[in-house]
Amino acid sequence: MFNFRQLIHPRPVYAHCDIPCGIYDPEQARIEAESCLRIIEKHDASEDKLFRARCIHVKEERAELVKHHLDVLWHDYFKPEHLEQYPDLHETFWKASKQASKVKQSLDADAAKELLAMIDTIDGMWKATGGPEKTRVSGRPS
Repeated sequence: MFNFRQLIHPRPVYAHCDIPCGIYDPEQARIEAESCLRIIEKHDASEDKLFRARCIHVKEERAELVKHHLDVLWHDYFKPEHLEQYPDLHETFWKASKQASKVKQSLDADAAKELLAMIDTIDGMWKATGGPEKTRVSGRPS
């Protein structure tokens, strides 16, 4: 039931964008995952407790962004016909999301490297299904 309070105080809605723009690219997830790896390395190289605490906070934010970008790509770009081409598509994304959670929860550089490898696999699927041509503006530098 709609009430007057909802009109005055609408709830925020979160999405990839407010308009289904059709722009998808695993590179967004990869950049955030690369940040996680570098932040872990900087954390491990520092003795400054405050800096290390900030590293952990930022790494956790970036890992959450990896999960967000993977989720948007998985649910908005990939379609049933892609599943025919890649029967392991759902499992691949599920494992990558779980790996991003592992990176978020730890300071394990090897976990971050494994996440990057998983994103590279997803990138291959995206490219093989026509992702760059279907979802990016023409004239994009390679």
